[in-house]
Amino acid sequence: MHRGSCQCRAVTFTVAGELPPPNACHCTMCRKQSGHVFASTEVKKADLTVNGAEHITWYPSSPKVRRGFCGRCGSSLFWDPPHRDWIAVAMGAFDGATGTQMTLHIFVADKGDYYDIADGLPQNEH
Repeated sequence: MHRGSCQCRAVTFTVAGELPPPNACHCTMCRKQSGHVFASTEVKKADLTVNGAEHITWYPSSPKVRRGFCGRCGSSLFWDPPHRDWIAVAMGAFDGATGTQMTLHIFVADKGDYYDIADGLPQNEH
């Protein structure tokens, strides 16, 4: 079981089971949402329990995806493709150790010019 929350704790959540390896998305939308890079892990929606869901504001960032953040403190929490059975949960929202490691960078063709990716992990342009 893994626990997490937004900064003000109006939204808390648990994820049952182990967390899949996360990725770091460098696309323009994720950078604007998170302020830098959006690192997340994709979990089955059935394994996610959210308390305080009424405080989540959902922004439809594309026809296929909505992004969830706390309407009180603004913390980025979720990247949700409603037509799928999984949801991406922000790694920075977890409390304590996660027991997983980053494995991939995606959309690196869109990354900001102010940083380098030098961790040796695979990088996908899209």
